[in-house]
Amino acid sequence: CRKHEDSPQENGIIQTSQYSSISPPASPVAQEEPFSTYFEEKVPVPEDVNQIFSFRKLWAFTGPGFLMSIAYLDPGNIESDLQSGAKAGFKLLWVLLGATIIGLLLQRLAARLGVVTGMHLAEVCNRQYPTVPRIILWLMVELAIIGSDMQEVIGCAIALNLLSVGRIPLWAGVLITIVDTFVFLFLDKYGLRKLEAFFGFLITIMAVSFGYEYVLVSPNQGEVLKGMFIPYCEGCGAVQLEQAVGIVGAVIMPHNIYLHSALVKSRQIDRGNKKEVKEANKYYFIESTIALFVSFLINVFVVAVFAEAFYMKTNMQVSAECNATGSPHTDLFPPDNNTLEVDIYKGGVVLGCFFGPAALYIWAIGILAAGQSSTMTGTYSGQFVMEGFLNLRWSRFARVLLTRSIAITPTLLVAIFQDVQHLTGMNDFLNVLQSMQLPFALIPILTFTSLKSIMNDFANGLAWKISGGGVILMVCAINMYFVVVYVTTLNSVLLYVLAALLSIAYLSFVGYLVWQCLIALGVSCLDFGSRVSNRPAVLIEEQCEYDS
Repeated sequence: CRKHEDSPQENGIIQTSQYSSISPPASPVAQEEPFSTYFEEKVPVPEDVNQIFSFRKLWAFTGPGFLMSIAYLDPGNIESDLQSGAKAGFKLLWVLLGATIIGLLLQRLAARLGVVTGMHLAEVCNRQYPTVPRIILWLMVELAIIGSDMQEVIGCAIALNLLSVGRIPLWAGVLITIVDTFVFLFLDKYGLRKLEAFFGFLITIMAVSFGYEYVLVSPNQGEVLKGMFIPYCEGCGAVQLEQAVGIVGAVIMPHNIYLHSALVKSRQIDRGNKKEVKEANKYYFIESTIALFVSFLINVFVVAVFAEAFYMKTNMQVSAECNATGSPHTDLFPPDNNTLEVDIYKGGVVLGCFFGPAALYIWAIGILAAGQSSTMTGTYSGQFVMEGFLNLRWSRFARVLLTRSIAITPTLLVAIFQDVQHLTGMNDFLNVLQSMQLPFALIPILTFTSLKSIMNDFANGLAWKISGGGVILMVCAINMYFVVVYVTTLNSVLLYVLAALLSIAYLSFVGYLVWQCLIALGVSCLDFGSRVSNRPAVLIEEQCEYDS
């Protein structure tokens, strides 16, 4: 390893001179005592030297991918699924499949960054971007986390409202969710694997609950397969197009990229050993594939149930059925011939009207598991993001309390001033908010995984740079279309002017991130003063090679 020493300090970050290029040290503050949120212990990886593939090793690496996959099963996704089924039938299942595959490729980049550098995305951003862009980036990601957390916590509150037959109001459900989230978050004190097993249990509850609804409704299997593998939407219009865009926006969530890059640090990997790093990348990718396949099946269950039972149903038909079964929720559906519009609350009610009370309660149990699990992983995301961007070194309880308070306060206000029957408009706004934050996760992850000064031999090759750039451009364009469609429905000149001014600032910052990303992708003619083009992850100029 050839060393090159510069001044001992740059931008307040003290430099060191001896380390492997894929094993950058933490900041000097962190060396005072071990510091982590999720991985206070590290899971050992068994040695199987002579095996190309080992189930024992796969089991050792199993966990982070399933925690990551919970973001694909949160209440926002479930609501997008049921609306897709009710509005487009089985015709958009191929969009769900495509979005899940794209999500897997993006999660691969996040996992590789964490494995190779030993730092998660927020930490790398903290070291690579100048102060002002770094603070703006942190604020944008925090907005995404708050928006996601509001959907998740309110999803739990709606589930509790359904299970209690309306006895637990929305605000009380939010308070209950806050309390039990605090309790569950400290499960890792009993062992990391026990915490991961608990998340696995919640995923199993979702699979059983929504699988039960799938078996009960018995959708046409031929139509399911046709919708999944034939990329065509016959007779679709603006409503279905907007729903397709909503599926992509719901599946690919910005905070999940930050989360996954942190979760993979929980295994014992010698990052100075190229073979071990390569092996870890392989097993994490396999595990993520399995986890997202499970999440995809659960999403398909929900889409297929509402496609089979409620596609093209009118409010009049649903109201008549609810009246016939004596449901107390008949006032939810006006007696007109407009097409049925559902959310996770009305979805449970409709299932109860058509398939009996058991269908409603089992649906609510599934929603509760989805909301509870995603609230917990969302809290982890908030802690990783805040600690990484701001370099916080607080006590564990103080960190949890701060990150929870930031996300929970607006949720509680909404729960107090809104009733459970009128949350669809807020959910649309939160989806738009998260769609707008997507570039602030996707552009940095492509930038840093393409930099050889950070990733060394594991930097993205030309094919990954081109395909990754194309995928991210497509996803961001789809989400921007979703934002434009939402803004045009506001019908207010003042809001249009405000949206235009915010758009100028927003696009300017996205343009800055794109400029840095293009330099990392090899467009060297743009490199006139870049701060991230050739600088290793700890702001020191040195090049180390693996021992042969």
